[in-house]
Amino acid sequence: MAVGARSGHDDPEEGHEQLAESPEIVTDDTTERGNGNHDGAGSGAGDGGSTEMRKQRSFWKELPLLIGIALLLALLIKTFLVQAFSIPSDSMQDTLQRGDRVLVDKLTPWFGSEPDRGEVVVFHDPGGWLEGTPTPETNVVQNFLSFIGLMPSAEEKDLIKRVIAVGGDTVECQKGGKVQVNGHPLNEEGYIYPGNTPCDDEPFGPIKVPEGRIWVMGDHRQNSLDSRYHQELPGRGTVSTDEVVGRAFVVAWPVNRWSFLSVPDTFDQSGLGTAAAAASAAAPGALGLAGALPLVLWRRRRLTAGGTAR
Repeated sequence: MAVGARSGHDDPEEGHEQLAESPEIVTDDTTERGNGNHDGAGSGAGDGGSTEMRKQRSFWKELPLLIGIALLLALLIKTFLVQAFSIPSDSMQDTLQRGDRVLVDKLTPWFGSEPDRGEVVVFHDPGGWLEGTPTPETNVVQNFLSFIGLMPSAEEKDLIKRVIAVGGDTVECQKGGKVQVNGHPLNEEGYIYPGNTPCDDEPFGPIKVPEGRIWVMGDHRQNSLDSRYHQELPGRGTVSTDEVVGRAFVVAWPVNRWSFLSVPDTFDQSGLGTAAAAASAAAPGALGLAGALPLVLWRRRRLTAGGTAR
């Protein structure tokens, strides 16, 4: 009994001690973890709020910089790569309609590329072509957007036509006939305005296009004051390639008229560029001969002088 009494008394005491110690350990750990969690959550919330505020402040501070970079890129693109132009007349129907917006490639001319036959190009007024044409009034916003290239320029007097002949070509068109380049007639049914004749309203030629210049015509032949109508001016209606802004390569607006401005197949016919190509090929040879001739004469004279001395 004594043993049993002692055992019954001791076991609960040991159990009591175990139970008493366990809550203290659990409580301490829990308290420490709770405090840690609380502190951590509080610190995280504070840091997160500060970070969010810093992000918000940084965004508004960086916004003017982002806008400045975007405007600078737009200006660089407009100056060196691509520029938008608006079509103000009907001279290029049906290829281009009044109000169309075209994108003009300004990059390739920087690398020495010159306009080719069949391309649609934008060029500055060579002088006298747009005399008397009123300039639309614009506001400050329109002028700024035009300056950076986000809106077609309204103040610059530019024209858009199709290149028919280039430097070295001979171009002509007689009433009732077709336009001929280097003696090859052009099949223009695919791009001139329906019902128009190639040149019955203003026959011309033959005209030899000087090097570095182009002969241009509108696709709406009976509604286009093109090269044919400015033969009394210097250049006899031709346009200097230095005045060319670039090639119009796509109709960008309105969306339902989006299309590429490709070169018609008639300009790819065999032999069309023979004369111009021959002239271009002959020029380096002539220059080389002119440069070599003095050297040959000088060497011949030296040999002759040496033979006489002997």
